[in-house]
Amino acid sequence: MDRHEGTKAPRTICTRELRGFVVSWLVIASAAAVSAQTRLAVLQAEDHRAKTSSELTTIRAGARSADPQIRRVAVRALGRLERPSLIPDILPSLRHPLPEIRAEAANAVGQAAAGWKTPRSAVDERAFAAAVSALTARLQIESEPDVRSAIDETIGRLPYASEGAVEAAERTLIDAAARAESVGDRLGVAKGFEALVRLNLKTRPPGATAVALLTRLAGAASSPPGGPAPRPTEATSGARVRRLALEALCTAHAAADDLLEAAARDPDAQVRRLAAREAAGPPNAPPAGRRAAIVAAALTDASPQVRVEAIRAAECGAAAAATGDADGHVMLAAYDRLARCGESADAVAALEHAVDDSADIAAARSWHRAAHALVALASAAPERAGSVLPRFTASRTWQLRLYAARAAALLKNRAALEALAGDDDDNVRETAVDGLRRVAAHDADAIYVGQFDRPGNQILRAAAAALDGTPDPEAAAPALKKTWSRLMEEGRDNSHDARAAIEKTLASIGEAAPRPPPAPQRTFRSDLDADDLRRLASPRARVTIRGVGTFDLALFTTEAPATVLRFAKLAESGYYNGLTFHRVVANFVIQGGSPGANEYVGDAAFMRDEVGLWPHVRGAVGISTRGRDTGDAQIFIDLVDNPRLDHAYTVFAQVLNGIDVVDRILEGDVIERIEILP
Repeated sequence: MDRHEGTKAPRTICTRELRGFVVSWLVIASAAAVSAQTRLAVLQAEDHRAKTSSELTTIRAGARSADPQIRRVAVRALGRLERPSLIPDILPSLRHPLPEIRAEAANAVGQAAAGWKTPRSAVDERAFAAAVSALTARLQIESEPDVRSAIDETIGRLPYASEGAVEAAERTLIDAAARAESVGDRLGVAKGFEALVRLNLKTRPPGATAVALLTRLAGAASSPPGGPAPRPTEATSGARVRRLALEALCTAHAAADDLLEAAARDPDAQVRRLAAREAAGPPNAPPAGRRAAIVAAALTDASPQVRVEAIRAAECGAAAAATGDADGHVMLAAYDRLARCGESADAVAALEHAVDDSADIAAARSWHRAAHALVALASAAPERAGSVLPRFTASRTWQLRLYAARAAALLKNRAALEALAGDDDDNVRETAVDGLRRVAAHDADAIYVGQFDRPGNQILRAAAAALDGTPDPEAAAPALKKTWSRLMEEGRDNSHDARAAIEKTLASIGEAAPRPPPAPQRTFRSDLDADDLRRLASPRARVTIRGVGTFDLALFTTEAPATVLRFAKLAESGYYNGLTFHRVVANFVIQGGSPGANEYVGDAAFMRDEVGLWPHVRGAVGISTRGRDTGDAQIFIDLVDNPRLDHAYTVFAQVLNGIDVVDRILEGDVIERIEILP
């Protein structure tokens, strides 16, 4: 046999197989390219909020696609448009074979229904009932705990219009709890109840059976009807269940003392925090009896979160002692608490010592103690605060001058406020003008009018608000109109609040804003780019805080692609370098990334919201807004679980490591740099 003959046939077969492989690969690659282009088209249509019929058609077609990735993105987009009329387009995906698409559909129904909450939207009762019926029916047969959890949460957050509808939703969640098979099921029930109670407390407080169920989920020893109790092995995995259930009970003020005592011993710090917060009660009503004991014990808790809550209701002596706490946030909360301790000599002495101790007052991370003490002293001992105020109004640290303006407002010191209204820093001016508005009202109109040559949106908004209803419209109107025209010409989205305040004030004096010139026809251009989406498929970001440390973020490109791309591009351009965290609220959030170190100055163009399934848990990173689709690239980090922010603010990242660094951040801390690590 010729050896060539023996190899000829195999060579032919290999060639054919290779050709077939190449053809198959080309077909697959072509299909993948088409799929990627379609996904991008859906994302871009969503980013533009489907303002054209063709964009809406693109999203609707995607919601019927056989490609699971396209369908999931499109269903999510339909919800994010927040148009209740699109719910029928979403409902078929509740029956999709893939559980992740069914969960996305359940969430999208809730997001689309949010459109009924707007003032100009009347609820279509028939369409609303159809949506509730579809969700309830799916819940009865759903096999996946994650999908059941998403449905439960959506049932809890729908905009119910009557007491009967809220009661029916409560029964649905109670029935779901009775069939719960896992911690995931109980988590869904807890999420649903937290939203239902928070959003509908005035319409209908939770019934006795619901309170008993929530008490059981929160970890009490008693055994109410409906739903199995969390097992001891779920001390960690079930922590969010206990937090959410306790949050719902605290919202309704239905947490019994027995439950609070048990929660105060919970292994999870956030559960203990909630127990301390509820036991503390309102600021001007000191806790008594068993609740006072819970607060007293919380003062020595290992977690600063818990101590912060306890400090807010602590006796003056305990608060004065806590001014020496090793944790900065606990220490500052203690100084704030002393504002209500004017009758305590020890408290006043602690405040005086803090404002007099100027050794490190000019250092970047050392001014906070004196600043908080000054404002507290203005309430506790006004005469003493008045005598030291000039030292703060003359400080070279602008934050100290800002706190001086707050103290001057409490002291009703008009002269100090008028001087600070001419400060070099617009944040100080804003605080001074807000104070003058309360102290001098329209007697200081000339000072308000004099603010309109300033660049900061925050001072323009404050000055316009102070002039609302002015008795001298002839002096105010020209400056208001000129500033409004300037802001329109600049064309920055984030001057919206200043423009709105000016328009409101002009209307209050019988004037109208000038008619703007015809806007040029602009073609929408999305920031979304296929190459960047591939490059940033699974990125991280490393944030370095000057003098504090470094923490890493996991960026959710799949969940919030437009947000991640904007954030990444700004970070890579150096935009965030040197900016600060200007807002720090213990046991809530830290917020930063403003070139003006305030709420009203950020990146020029607004961002679209991309709210989704990821919750606002501790370490979640979101985009600050002042209304739908008004993000200007300012970021915030949740210091604790904040379920009331779910589905309202975009989550685009999660702290991977370094949460202890986040906890140490103080107001004014500088973002040294943000690096994107693909």
